[in-house]
Amino acid sequence: MIQVRTRLRQLRIDARTFVWHAEIRHAQGSGDCHRCIRLRVWGAGKTSQALQADLLSVAWPAPWGACATDGSYPTSADVRAVTSYALGHGWQPERRGGTFVLTEPEHAAGFALPDFLLTDRLRTPECADPTLRVVRAYEHRHGR
Repeated sequence: MIQVRTRLRQLRIDARTFVWHAEIRHAQGSGDCHRCIRLRVWGAGKTSQALQADLLSVAWPAPWGACATDGSYPTSADVRAVTSYALGHGWQPERRGGTFVLTEPEHAAGFALPDFLLTDRLRTPECADPTLRVVRAYEHRHGR
């Protein structure tokens, strides 16, 4: 039996301590494979309502073998921004059970990080194409 340890990190916002975990995943787009990070945050213990955000890396142009070579990973500032946004948009960490998900249709237009976009591709293969979204983000950042 292989035992995998999950590294939980802590973050303080005001007087509250949050615990978070980020897991590297990948999502296939029309033009390439893209790194996605599944971020999960808890604010009142392991039985409290979790926050979940799937973050799509906007690294572009994609290096050869983008899934294997994209090193994007959320910083504590990124996690703080996601957590603060979720608290202001309905997440109740003290609630028992369940998951509050920052979804692409509800939150992507109003929230983005410098290196990530919200995506639903890990949960719903039919959602917006990650390659098109990453290319658009690149063009927007570089005035094209």
